[in-house]
Amino acid sequence: MGGTNSGKRIRDSLGFSNIVGKLKEDVDTKQVNLASVAACFLTGFTSCNSFTACYIWCGFQTGNVAQLGLALARNLNPPPYKTIGFQKPDQQALTSLLCFILGTSLGRLGDRIGSKSRLWLMLASFTQALLCMAGALAAHFSGQSGIALEREFPSWTNALGLTALGFISASLGIQGIVGKRLGSPLNTTIVLTTTWVELANDPLLYSLKPVTSRDVRAAGVFGVFFGAFVARALLGTRCGVPGTLGILVGFRIIQMFSWLFIPAAKK
Repeated sequence: MGGTNSGKRIRDSLGFSNIVGKLKEDVDTKQVNLASVAACFLTGFTSCNSFTACYIWCGFQTGNVAQLGLALARNLNPPPYKTIGFQKPDQQALTSLLCFILGTSLGRLGDRIGSKSRLWLMLASFTQALLCMAGALAAHFSGQSGIALEREFPSWTNALGLTALGFISASLGIQGIVGKRLGSPLNTTIVLTTTWVELANDPLLYSLKPVTSRDVRAAGVFGVFFGAFVARALLGTRCGVPGTLGILVGFRIIQMFSWLFIPAAKK
């Protein structure tokens, strides 16, 4: 008994119970606007890498699904429009789509842990960081530049290049379910179609005073734009694709710890 009490006192002195309690807390979903805008920045930053390499948006899966439909339809066309075989861009679209689905399916784990708990949000960000790190390593060892100058000659065409595309697509899949479960005003924080529709139809769109619904969505749009801008600027330097994805890993780690500073939901 003495040993048990002593161990409990040591754990209490180290604050383990407080840490566990904080991790189990749900964040206040009304306080996630800034985190959602930051996630949009990471969407643009991540997607820039895949589009620059092979003209595939690793987070925007609508286009990839449509591209696969086109790939099948081309086989039915008469010559000279008939295309036989599964072309490399179609393989890349399928890789991105399947890996995105695998990534976002991890949201079921979040549902078990608590989709709004700090523990799940930090675990999700850490998993995204690991996926981006794996993508950086795959891109580095693929032996390809990761920068395609013409659509006819995409990069990431070998096995490791496709692996890099798959890893970063899966990372955005996780981000999508996190944003959806939090009820972010930017929805999944990945696809901007709904955001544009809601922004353009906001009744206070032209108001001169601060309007949260309008301002957060506008900031999210700019976040995607700015994230893509920053990533493309880095890709053209000595960083290259591996270095740029390495910086993305750092951003994901910062995101992981940022969940600790969002206020807890009121009980």
